[in-house]
Amino acid sequence: MNAQELIDTARTLVAGDKGLLAMDESNPTCNKRFARLGIPQTEEARRAYRELIVTTPGLGESISGVILYDETIRQSKKDGTSFIKVITDAGIIPGIKVDAGAKEMAGYPGEKITEGLDGLRGRLAEYSQMGARFAKWRAVITIGDRIPSRGCIEANAQALARYASLCQEVGLVPVVEPEVLMDGEHTLERCCEVTEKVLRTVFDQLYTERVMLEGMILKPNMVLPGLTCPKQEAVDVVADATVKCLLRVVPAAVPGIAFLSGGQSGELASTRLNAMNVRFKSRLPWALAFSFARAIQQPALEIWQGKEFNVLAAQQALYHRAKCNWAARRGEYTAAMEKT
Repeated sequence: MNAQELIDTARTLVAGDKGLLAMDESNPTCNKRFARLGIPQTEEARRAYRELIVTTPGLGESISGVILYDETIRQSKKDGTSFIKVITDAGIIPGIKVDAGAKEMAGYPGEKITEGLDGLRGRLAEYSQMGARFAKWRAVITIGDRIPSRGCIEANAQALARYASLCQEVGLVPVVEPEVLMDGEHTLERCCEVTEKVLRTVFDQLYTERVMLEGMILKPNMVLPGLTCPKQEAVDVVADATVKCLLRVVPAAVPGIAFLSGGQSGELASTRLNAMNVRFKSRLPWALAFSFARAIQQPALEIWQGKEFNVLAAQQALYHRAKCNWAARRGEYTAAMEKT
C-alpha cells in the first residue's frame, strides 16, 4: 500500500467541485432499464450505451471518476479503443464495482447482506492491473417494522470494512457505500436515527480493520423521509438534517462524502446537494460531492433509446446533468439551469 497515492487519489476524486458518475449497473439491472424503453437487451447494446457515456465531450469538466461494472471495464469503443483508455485520456479516474450484490440474509427476514468477499483480493489485484484506481461496495439497509436489526447493520458494516482494507492493500481507494433505502413510510427523523446508527457502526469497523480514513470516500444516502411517508420535507430541512447527522459520525479525516441519489430525480438530487453546499460548505471538514447513477444518466438513456442518430442529443443531456451537479457542489445550481 502506498499511503500517499491513496490519499492523492481520494482527494482528486472530490477536487474541483467534481463528482463521480456511477455507471456500474449489473447486466440484469441494465437490461431492465433497456426493456422499459424497448432497447435490445444485448451485450452490444450495453457496450454502445456505455460508449455513449464515456465519449461524451467535456464530461471531465464535471466528473472526476466513473464507476464501472466487470463487463464494462473489459469493453472497448467500436474502433477497438479500450474504455479505460478513453476514460483516462479524458482526465477521469476509472473505478470498479466489486461487490456481488445484496442477497437475503439468513435468519433476518426482510434484510439483506452484500456478498462478494470470497476471492476479492485476487479480483482487486486484477482490476488494479487493468487501470482501476478506486472501487465501490454497496450495502443496503431497509427501514421497516422492527428493522434494521443490529445483526444486519453489523454484518454489512464488517463486510464494508473488510472490503475497504483489501482495497487499500492493493492501492485502490475504497468507496464505502452503506445505503439506507428510501423505500417505506418512515419519517425523516427515523431515517436520521438509522443513518447515524449505521454510520457509527461502519466507522467502528473501519477503525477495527485499520482502514486509512484519509484514503477512502464515503458514499451515503441523504437523510430523507420514506417515499410513501405522508410528510415530505422541504429542501432546506433535508439539507440541515443530512449535514447534522454526518457531522455527528463522519471523522474529519475522510476527504469527501459523495452522496448516492437513491432513486431521487435528477433535479431534486441536484437541488438538495446545492442546499447543503449553500448552507454548510465553508464550515465542513470534508467535501460534499455526488456519486449519482440514474440522476445523471436517465435523461440520456430516454433520449438515446438504442438509436445511433440520438447519440449526440443524449450526450448533451448527460453533459447537462453532470454540469448541474458541478454547479450544486459550488452552491450555484438553480432551477433555471433546467431550461437551458
